[in-house]
Order: sequence, then C-alpha cells, then structure tokens
Amino acid sequence: MRTVVQLPLEQLEVSCFLVPTDAPEADGTLSWETTPVVVAEARAADTTYGTGWTYAPAAAGALIVQDLAPLVLGLDVFDVPAAHAAMCRAVRDYPLPGLTSASVSAVDTALWDLKARLLGLPLSRLLGAARYELPVYGSGGFTTYHDTHLASQLAGWVHGQGIERVKVRIGESWGRAVVRDLERVRLAREVIGSQAELYVDASGAYNRKQAVRIGGPLAEHGVGWFEEPVPPDDLDGLRAVRDSVVCDVAAGGHGLADCARMVTAGAVDCLLLDVTRGGGVTGFLRAAALAQAHGLEVSTRGAPHAQAHAAAAVPNLRHVEWFHDHVRVEAMLFDGVLDPTGGTIRTSGSSPGHGLTLRHEEAEPYRVA
Repeated sequence: MRTVVQLPLEQLEVSCFLVPTDAPEADGTLSWETTPVVVAEARAADTTYGTGWTYAPAAAGALIVQDLAPLVLGLDVFDVPAAHAAMCRAVRDYPLPGLTSASVSAVDTALWDLKARLLGLPLSRLLGAARYELPVYGSGGFTTYHDTHLASQLAGWVHGQGIERVKVRIGESWGRAVVRDLERVRLAREVIGSQAELYVDASGAYNRKQAVRIGGPLAEHGVGWFEEPVPPDDLDGLRAVRDSVVCDVAAGGHGLADCARMVTAGAVDCLLLDVTRGGGVTGFLRAAALAQAHGLEVSTRGAPHAQAHAAAAVPNLRHVEWFHDHVRVEAMLFDGVLDPTGGTIRTSGSSPGHGLTLRHEEAEPYRVA
C-alpha cells in the first residue's frame, strides 16, 4: 500500500503593485493610466514557490492577508480544490463579488502553480492538456489611441508578429461616438487586410438598439466578434443582440454562478473566462466544462500568461486574448513570458508550473503594499 504524502502550506506572501501604462488607455466605459496587480506567492516546506496574481486594487491583497491566508495555511498543498472550497465559503456573503473572486483567484492559481512545481510538471501536463499550441489574438486598440498609434499597433501584430486576429475597442464615451467607432473599425480593416480576423469590444457601452444598429456596419467590415455590446449583466439584452447580428456575441462573468446564468440564458456565442478574476484555475476549468456541456466555446480575457496552461487543458477553447496592457505588465514583472510570434503560444516547455516567477527587484519600484 502506497503512502500518501501530505505537505502543508507554510507561507503565503502578498505583494501589491501599480504599474503605469505606456500611454493613456480607455475603452467604452472606463479610462486608466495605471494597472494594479496583486501577487500571491505560496510556499511549502522547501524553497519552492507557486505564484498567482490578479488585476485588482490593493484591497484584494488585504483581503487575502486578513481572510484567506488563515484558512489555507496548513492545508495540504496537493489538495487545491479543498483550499478553493474553503476560500469560497469564507467570502460567500461579502458585498463585492468581483473583489473577492479576484482574491480567491490569485491564491488558487498560486496553489496550482506550487503543486505543479513540486511535482516537476508544467501545469498543463498536471491538468491534462487538450493541446499545447494555443491561438492568440492581439487585443488593444484603445479609444484614446490616435489613428497612427492604432494603425501601428495593429500592423505590429498582423504584419510584424503574424497574429492574424486582432481586437479594437469601440463604444467610445458610453456609445456617444458611433461615427468615430465605425471610422476606427474601417481603419483597422484597412490596416490588417481582408484575410485577418477583426474583433471589436464595446465594454457594455451601447444600449440594446444601438448595438443592433451598429451590428450591420460591423458585418460590412467583416467583424466576426462583438464583445459586450451591452452590459454583461443585461442577459436579455445580450440574447437580443445575439439573435439580431451576424457577429458572434461574447461576454463573461466573475465566477461559475455568473457563467451559469449567462450560458443558460442563451446570451453568448462564446463565453469569456479569466483565471485571475473568475476563481483561479479551479474556477476556469469548471466554467469551461459548463460551457462545453451547452455546446459553447470559451476564450480567455486578459492575463495571457496566467491563463495559458489552464486554457491548454480545455478542449472547447477558441483562443487566448493577447491583451496589450497585461502582456506588457507581465513582461515587466515576471520571468518566463511566452512568445506569440506566428499567432500561437505554446505551453509544452520544460519549466514546471505555469513557468512565470516574480522578478522581485524589478517589481519593487511599483510596489504599493
């Protein structure tokens, strides 16, 4: 009879950073000039660390330290679902589901990374890969970009790196600049050519009828993906737009329950998942299985390096979002970043875990907690 090895979690360190963007950024409903990052590092008995992170304010780090760390310290690091369940129970009645989900996500991802590193396996091998090569799409095209900046970014992805799928933001000023939205879509199509795939993201800026009306011109420009045409909690609205436009409609929620409501409402053609905000690797895999049971594909939202290995384990994956802001931040703060040249990233390298480790010295100037 084999002995079951148990290894308690001994340490959970949390660091919070605020990284300036390389230019002012905005979508249809928000603008920002900094990106907040909360990093959780989990350690067992030896010097092996697992790393997880979320794009959330420092309050998420405080929640981890005060509420989640006491629950998971001492638990067997190999039993990640048990830790995930304990954290979800603890924050069940908290009033800010997005913040609590982000906090759980960072810790859950760190624990999965730690487990894979202790076993000497890439995380995708531990989870069981459905594929190792993942298609990506370039994502940026912020509404604050002037035409030259937009054209340069898109050309860099398509003609420079061979990424033949790109996404731009529309819905500027809460849907009050439709003429400019469509002009930017026209420019994007001109820059990338007729063969590359073109996507748009309205960030929930339009009302239902606006979204339906703009769907016609989008189709004329060959747009195949319309992300959050209306607010993602307007499930009836998403379904109405989905039923009326040629583009695939995509949206996502903050966790499994949100995803279940969206899927059962028939609101989307593709469900968006996020390891860093939707319950970590555990939440990602469960939501992907839910989507598959309803005949839907999934795509990732932001944080490509946190998502890649979980995405590799999902048979119904469409692609990975190569989001400019997070790609830049992850390259600044972590070692082990991936190369999207040719339009794909690979998770089959020899590094254990998800392959990324925090570069403490380089990250220190951006620390806020």
